[in-house]
Amino acid sequence: MQTLYLGCLALGIIFAVVSVLVGDLIGGALHGVFDFVSFDFLNPAILAGGVTVFGGAGVLLSRYSGLEDGAILALSLLIAAFMGVVLHLVVVKPMKNSEMSNGFSMNDLPGRIGEVMVPVPAAGYGEIMVKFGAGNSLHTAASFEQHPLPAGIKVVVVEVREGVALVSEFEDRRGVDS
Repeated sequence: MQTLYLGCLALGIIFAVVSVLVGDLIGGALHGVFDFVSFDFLNPAILAGGVTVFGGAGVLLSRYSGLEDGAILALSLLIAAFMGVVLHLVVVKPMKNSEMSNGFSMNDLPGRIGEVMVPVPAAGYGEIMVKFGAGNSLHTAASFEQHPLPAGIKVVVVEVREGVALVSEFEDRRGVDS
């Protein structure tokens, strides 16, 4: 049994080292291969952690306890399962929930407020910056009303045609009495 525990411990340590060194290459090569398995507990990090903890617990219990082989096996499995649950709840689940995308669609632009970065001539193209979430994106822009728009002013995107944002000067009417 000691060989099984040492093998699991060594396998887990080797997996961790290989994951750190070439994990992105392996992940890119195997991208999507295991997507049909949608159980969170089958996450490779959890499985490798469980195997490593199983081996480590087995080695420690064999050397430092007076328990029988069957009891050591059962206790090692319980410890590995417990640590797998802890790893899932403390590391994997919070990391999955923290994933954020800064992607957007050009269809999201109409109605957004932006700032002119490169002046927009009456009949030509300039550039605007629009804030999306925590980031900014730059877009080619043209004047919706064919009026020149200087750099630094606020504009609103009226529509998008052929990948170009058609903008108009933004007038803030919140502080104006009617």
